[in-house]
Amino acid sequence: MNTRVWMGILLPFLGTSLGAAMVFVLKDRISDGVQRMLTGFAAGVMVAASFWSLLQPALDSAEQHMGRLSFIPAVAGFLVGIGFLLLLDNVTPHMHMDEQTEGPRSRLKRTTKLILAVTLHNIPEGMAVGVVYAGWIAGETGVNRTAAFALALGIALQNFPEGAIVSMPLRAAGMPKARTFWYGVLSGVVEPVAALITIVAARTVVSVLPYLLAFAAGAMMYVVVEELIPEMSEGKHSNVGTVAFALGFVLMMVLDVALG
Repeated sequence: MNTRVWMGILLPFLGTSLGAAMVFVLKDRISDGVQRMLTGFAAGVMVAASFWSLLQPALDSAEQHMGRLSFIPAVAGFLVGIGFLLLLDNVTPHMHMDEQTEGPRSRLKRTTKLILAVTLHNIPEGMAVGVVYAGWIAGETGVNRTAAFALALGIALQNFPEGAIVSMPLRAAGMPKARTFWYGVLSGVVEPVAALITIVAARTVVSVLPYLLAFAAGAMMYVVVEELIPEMSEGKHSNVGTVAFALGFVLMMVLDVALG
């Protein structure tokens, strides 16, 4: 793999690490306005990418072998991706929990569970980046390097507040800053690992690529609908998140369509 691929698969991990580093900068947490803006922008990028970078290439790739039945891999992969994230949400705690009324010991226990939740949710996001780069490497129709990088950037922006969500509650529970930072960093390690495994698997069995593309789309759409849209819309001045969503969607559409 070339340097551009490595940069793309490491970018989401960098977003998580920078978010975890906020424990050294912020006294409390990321401001609501900034978090809504980042969340909305990432949601817009991920919605646009789910179609133009994942579902459309899945349909185009399957059409070469299945003709009018090319929707089958897209439907199957998309629903399995939704189901996989639904399963994760039922076996792990919700990623964003209110800890303001808890004591240090109870807060630390819940934050430990939160680390597991964030880590597991990072796996399909790493797969999404990996499968797009696998499609670009394989020369699949509709997959281009610029769109793959934009997708990685959108996920990195989403991971930024998640890194802080892991490290800052641990600090509030009394853990040293350096240790909380490394816990936040470690929660994102699974993303480049999942991306690499997906690239290797897709290159080995090219026929599964449409299913993997659609799976990644389903997983990302679940994250957007279940996690990002509620976050960007809650509280006052939620229109900041809506505007950021529109900008992220348009940017991803332009990158994927105009530069494809």
